[in-house]
Amino acid sequence: MSKSDKLIKRLLSKPKDFTYDELKILLTHFGYGESQTGKTSGSRVAFIDKDSKHIIRLHKPHPNNELKQYQIVQIIDELRLRRLI
Repeated sequence: MSKSDKLIKRLLSKPKDFTYDELKILLTHFGYGESQTGKTSGSRVAFIDKDSKHIIRLHKPHPNNELKQYQIVQIIDELRLRRLI
């Protein structure tokens, strides 16, 4: 099982400690790139699919690196809609 497969399985289990860094690795695997535009973007971040230009937006978690449960559900829903998982 590849690292990406393990991250997908972990994401789908909706763990309370899924990190932003793990999300970046996973979305990069699916062809998304991180974009923080403008000086005032703050914690808002967008992941943009290079081919389809599909955007997944979320707030970067702080002060901890763990995603909130609603963010995990949102990401799972987006990836399922795109038929990536």
